[in-house]
Amino acid sequence: MDIYVSTFLILWRCFIIAKDNNGQLINDAIKAKEVLVIGPTGEQVGKRTIEDARTLAGYANLDLVLMNPNSDPPVCKIMDYNKYRYEKQKKEKDALKKQRALQAELKEFRLSPVIDVGDFETKLRNVIKYLQKGDKIKLSIRFKGRQMAHTELGKEVLEKFANRTLEYAEISEKPKLDGRTMTMMLVPKKNK
Repeated sequence: MDIYVSTFLILWRCFIIAKDNNGQLINDAIKAKEVLVIGPTGEQVGKRTIEDARTLAGYANLDLVLMNPNSDPPVCKIMDYNKYRYEKQKKEKDALKKQRALQAELKEFRLSPVIDVGDFETKLRNVIKYLQKGDKIKLSIRFKGRQMAHTELGKEVLEKFANRTLEYAEISEKPKLDGRTMTMMLVPKKNK
């Protein structure tokens, strides 16, 4: 009875893996007549028929995975496919996290030279939230009409905003006026 259960589990495992293998052929899905087999520890077993390779994988209670179908003969490796797939997905997630960290988004917030206290606090909370995520912040003030005569008010608002975010951010570009718009850039502080 024990042999039947283990055989069933092996076949069931092969069936489940074969359903979701991301285009990589494994076990009975490999149709080549002869393959170059690499053992579970990385040693080269040599050229074998596909039946011999499957038998070797079965004795080791592992899977036969087609690694390079384009070579002559195709290269197969004896391994635990579930573990291989899990580690591959984990590496992809780590690479994606690193890529996101390198590509910090730029968020732009528009302020007014005569901004109210409530609006100021709301925008400040949002900016701090994005800085904690690691995004860069561009603050801008657009001067309208006679406000151009008092650009120092806009500069004061931007400097006040920067002072309130000193715990989370550094100023990468000081406030500068370009036409009717004054901008300033904040970048998140690096954790040491």
